[in-house]
Amino acid sequence: MTRQTSPSSWEEEMCTKILSLTGDVLYMDFPYFDAALHQLSFVIMDNLTMTATDGVRLYYPSGQIIRLFRKNPVFLQRAYLHSLLHCLFLHPFLRGKRKKPLWNLACDIAVEQLLDTFDRPSVRRILSGIRSSFYRELESENVPPSAAGIYRHLSGRGTEELKELAAEFITDDHRFWPEDGHKNPRMQSVMQSWQQTAARSRQELEKRGGEQSGESSSLRLQFESARPGRPYADFLRKFTEVREIIRPDPDEFDLAYYTYGLSIYKNMPLIEPLESREARQIREFVIVIDTSYSTRGSLVRQFLKRTFDILSSGGDFFENSHVIILQCDNKVQARHDIRSKEDLESLFSSFSLEGGGGTDFRPAFSYVDRLRKEGQLTRLRGLLYFTDGQGIYPAAGPDYPTAFLFVTRDPERQLPAWAMKMELDEEDFQ
Repeated sequence: MTRQTSPSSWEEEMCTKILSLTGDVLYMDFPYFDAALHQLSFVIMDNLTMTATDGVRLYYPSGQIIRLFRKNPVFLQRAYLHSLLHCLFLHPFLRGKRKKPLWNLACDIAVEQLLDTFDRPSVRRILSGIRSSFYRELESENVPPSAAGIYRHLSGRGTEELKELAAEFITDDHRFWPEDGHKNPRMQSVMQSWQQTAARSRQELEKRGGEQSGESSSLRLQFESARPGRPYADFLRKFTEVREIIRPDPDEFDLAYYTYGLSIYKNMPLIEPLESREARQIREFVIVIDTSYSTRGSLVRQFLKRTFDILSSGGDFFENSHVIILQCDNKVQARHDIRSKEDLESLFSSFSLEGGGGTDFRPAFSYVDRLRKEGQLTRLRGLLYFTDGQGIYPAAGPDYPTAFLFVTRDPERQLPAWAMKMELDEEDFQ
């Protein structure tokens, strides 16, 4: 029965000591979580039946903490680390428009699945039949070991099956997770703090990666899933080239030598600013949007906006860059040329999808071939095709890098050997 009375000062003092000791025990097995283990403050809350966090505090019921410490310290250690991993993987901030109960369950499963890979005394436990069976199912269906991947896998499951999984995997209380996630200004700073902590943990993990390769591999996958938009940004930068930009590079300029020279020789600095710097840019690029009925206008706008945010992040994108956006179903329906910020603003101010027929990838490639023959594209860096993947592919691949981007996951999807692919979550470009 949940206690309704306030805890005594003795209980509060004991619980603080127990949780501090729990953190020390976890540190012995997971030294790379050092920063995370000191990030949450402890707050007693006896109307809870399990621990809970909002990313700033760890709330706990005093009676349960004392009982677990006496009878099952491993469960307590797992519960503590469970809540920390939610924060490190940004689970409280990334729900977006997902259904709350299903997202909560997916986050718990993702964390517990990871904990069950740790062969460490502080968290080791025997797997139940339900866990073993569900993990085999996730592996056989190539479900990514992330909350987003598991959420998609759980969608459409029956109520009874979800109840069984919830009874097995729910470990902490998510009532304090913010409803508006990373859009809440106060929670933005909390999320950024955990992103920094996660980065430090990643660095420490890399240093100690040889300790247990399976553990390191699982953690890296989870950390990648907790970097919103990062996998797509890294993928997109594969198509860039290093170019020399005629512009001073403030990062390479030592102001101390400059001012010291002026102080001695009046009008003669010892060092001048560099007149150029290197930057990664895309000079020519093609983006093809599949405008069959499988794509939504809002999703396409988000994808394009995120893509151009990444491409222009260096600040010099619109200098000598040319991106062609094609809308295509079974033929090329529209073309948009982007050479300036004004072109991009004009695109988004009046953007709409044109088409709606079946998908045939060949016309877009034929159109690009014609542009190259006509001299409209002379330094093409690559082509991205945003699609559901259901269509007719060219028999032979082009002589420039080509990637198909999908927002749906299909383990049976077959692509030509010449094509790269990336499966995205909507969070990758939101």
